[in-house]
This record gives sequence, C-alpha cells and structure tokens, in this order.
Amino acid sequence: MTGFHDSASQTMSLVAFTTVATLTLLLCVMTGPDRDDLDEFYTGYGSLSPLRNGLAIAGDYISAASVLGTGGVIALYGYDGVVLALSTALSLMLLMFLLAEPLRNAGRFTMGDAFARRMPGRSVRMVACIVTIAALLPLMLVQLAGAGQLLAFILGFSGESLQTGCIIGLGVLMISYAAIGGMKGTALIQILKIVMLLGSGAVIAVLILNRFHWDLGAFFDTAARRSGVGTAFLHSGLEFAGGPSPRLDMISSQLTVVLGGACLPHITMRMYTASSARQVRRSMSWAVSSVALFVVIVTVVGFGATALLGRATIGRADPQGNTAYLLGSRAVFGADVSTAETLLFTTVTTAVFLTLLASVAGMILACANSLAHDVFAARVEEMPVRREMTLARYSALAVGVPAIVLATLVQHRGLQPLVTLSFCLGASAIAPALVYSLFWRRYTRTGLLSTLIGGTLGVLLLMPGTNLVSGSPAAAFPGADFNWFPFTTTGLVTIPLGFLCGWLGTVASGRKKEEEQRRRYEAMEGWILAGAVRRGEG
Repeated sequence: MTGFHDSASQTMSLVAFTTVATLTLLLCVMTGPDRDDLDEFYTGYGSLSPLRNGLAIAGDYISAASVLGTGGVIALYGYDGVVLALSTALSLMLLMFLLAEPLRNAGRFTMGDAFARRMPGRSVRMVACIVTIAALLPLMLVQLAGAGQLLAFILGFSGESLQTGCIIGLGVLMISYAAIGGMKGTALIQILKIVMLLGSGAVIAVLILNRFHWDLGAFFDTAARRSGVGTAFLHSGLEFAGGPSPRLDMISSQLTVVLGGACLPHITMRMYTASSARQVRRSMSWAVSSVALFVVIVTVVGFGATALLGRATIGRADPQGNTAYLLGSRAVFGADVSTAETLLFTTVTTAVFLTLLASVAGMILACANSLAHDVFAARVEEMPVRREMTLARYSALAVGVPAIVLATLVQHRGLQPLVTLSFCLGASAIAPALVYSLFWRRYTRTGLLSTLIGGTLGVLLLMPGTNLVSGSPAAAFPGADFNWFPFTTTGLVTIPLGFLCGWLGTVASGRKKEEEQRRRYEAMEGWILAGAVRRGEG
C-alpha cells in the first residue's frame, strides 16, 4: 500500500497521532487505580454514568476491524456489507435484551466469575480463561498487524522494518494502557475514541451525501455503476457468489456475527462496570444507539468510496478493502484540499488510529483480568489485594508481548481468518455457555466444560478447511489449497455443536448432579434474573 497524503498532511497526521498517544497515556496515569484497590482496577467502581458507560461499551464493540473491515466489505460487495453492519448492531441488541442484566448480576470481574457463581471450581475458571484468550488473541493480532499497515498507508512509508517498529511501539503503548489505567482508564480512552470516530464520520457522511445533492437514488445507482457488477451490487449474494452454497454461507456468516460479536469477553466484562441492573439497561441503550449511528456512517462512507472512486481502485489499494473507509473520506474533498479539509481528514485518520489503540487495550485488559483473577488468584484461598493487582499488571505484559511477536509474524498474511476465528469462538463456545449457565436450571459443570471445550475444538478443527485459509487469492495461504469445508465461517456447524455438547455433558452428569444444580440455581435465581445486589464471587 502507498500513502495518499502530501508531505504537509503526513506531518499533521504524525503530530496528531503522537499527541493522541501522549494524552491518552497521561489520561491512564491520572485515572489509574491505587495499588490496593482491586474493584477500581477491574470495574472502575461502577463510577461511570450510563451515558459514559454506554459510550465505553460501544467503543469496545466497534473495533478497528469493524471500522476498516466492514467499510471494506460494503465498498466491495455493497448490499452484503450492509447486512454485515446491521448484524453487528443486532448482536449488541441481543446482548442488551437477553444477557446483559443476568450477566452483570451473576458475575463480578470476569466471565469466569459468572460461570463459577453456579459451578465453583478451578477447572471452570481455567477453561474460561483459556477460551477468553483463544477468542481475543486472533483479534489482537489483526489490530496490531493492521496498525503498521495503516500507518504506512497514511504516512506514506513502505519499509517492512518501519511497519514492524510501528507494531512493537503501538503494542507497548497498548499494554501500558491496560496495565496502568485498568478498567476506568481504558473506558475513558474508549469514550474519547467513539466520540471522535462518530463525530468525524458523521461529518464525512454528510459531505458525501451533499456531493450527490442528498439524492439517495442517484447515490446508490452511481455506486452500483462504478462497482463494475451493476445491480448485483445492490442485491444479496455478491460476497459469497464463488462458493458452492452462497445462501447457506451467508446465513452462517450472519449467524456467527449476531451470536458471537457481543459475547466476546472484552464486551461482556463491561457489564460489570455498571452499579445496578438499571444502569446496565441505560448503558446498553446508549451503546446500541451509538452502534446504530456507526452503521449508518460506515454504510454511507463505504458506498461513497465506491461511488467516488470505483470498486477497482479500492481493490487495488487493498484486496480486502480495509482502506476503503479512509479512501472514501479522502475522496469526498476532491483534488484540491483546503486546510480545513486536511484538518478534518486528519481527525478521521486519528480516530481510526485511536480505535486501534483502544480496541487492543480493552482486549489485553480482558485477558489479563481473566489470567490474574481466574487462574492465579483462584489458586489460593485469600490472595492479598495488592498481590492480585500486581499479577493483573504482569498478566497484561504476559498477554501483550506474545501478541506483539505473533503480529509481526502474520502482518503480511491475509488477516480475515483471524477475525472470523474470534467471532466463531464467541458464537460457538461462549454464547452457548452463557445462555445455558444463566437460564438452564439443570446445567452442570460437565455440561459447561463440554460446551466451552467442544465448541472451541469444533471451530479450531473446521476453520483451517475454509476458503479464508487456503484455496482463494485472498486467503491467508493463497498458494495452497486444502479448502474442504464448504462455508466461509464455521458457525452453521459449530454453533449447534456448542449447544449439543452442553446438553450431552449435562445429561452425562446424571440425575443427581442435575438435581443438585437445579436446587443451586433456584437458590440464586433471584440474584441472577431479578437484579438483586451482587454478593462476593462464587
């Protein structure tokens, strides 16, 4: 990829990036928790108002993969990309109406807490931690590897060593956010990010529509004409047209996004930052509203990129379309760019840069919290608070450093399989486990472990056989062909498998265990479903 700025704009972007990185790190230092305040580190004491908490949830939910990836799919495949964007909003609504309040009531700091409320034991916590890291590590690699490519694209440099240096430097910064700022610090960064992203994106969307005199018919017709595929751009099926079962493939992908997106651990951990069930409802309302606005913005910018530049130009810049959001934002200004327009575009690129930083920081924090709280702290009866805090900060380092190393190794590969892997694990292992543990009275420890392990193994076994890994020019290994699985995502098979494993594991536990779990669940049903005050962890 090559840059598209003049030298003055590149300098402005570099100054803006440096300023944002410095200010956000300073923000983390100023708002970071005390060394002996565990609740503040893990939850920020629930001190955020519903509006700020909702913006933080939306900030965690809208990752750089969402901004760049979804914008690219819309620009390259039109209608199918819009359906993907709507699925992300639907996923958060599903979390809001079905899982948010019970999850907040059942848990305390981590997803392992929510599971251990009913089924105490180290095995449950350890498996929950392993699944948390397995689900979030691929997404972290995508964001970190994309950071180097994005900076190269914006700032106009192409050396591999410079890109690798960007990945390492940004990775260190993200680890610092998580280790120093804790939940409250990362929440404030997420709020800053979502305000900048939605604010700058809304202005760009208005300018794009103004270019077409607010005639939506002309806008979409121009995008279809310049897509090179005509009206097929405005109908479903273009993205999956090359597969053996396009309709089923699309259903599988949307099902995976809807069930998996909002169940990923860095999203669910935000439920614990609310001080009451009512706060959760109000926070989620703001989060869903913010994500709905993002869907509108990314749809307009994605279609606008195709209408203004053409699909072929976007594909040449990046076959995956990850630069479409930035290209569309730049193209709306035309050839001659004023100082004000340059400043606006710098705001857009800075918002995307901040999105990269904040997204990975939230994921590192979720993994570090689970590692410290579910694995290390669970080994002793009563671990001193200060020691657990220290472990949590070292855990951020233990998670972040391997992520940086792996990101430098995969930066030149197709990264879409990693994004899909995370969503498949969320939909196939975490979502069934949450639904069963929060609502099924007879669900047992064996059933829970079977759900988490069975769903995870199913995804890991099937994913290498998809066309995202091999068998297509855009695959991670384009020169190989071991594509034997007929769908792009595994969800159509592994989501039912996750639920089936949980049911079989529970049945295999025997009647005695089922009755014991039923009585235990009924004893705490009011806590989980009725919004009672949380007790100590189980």
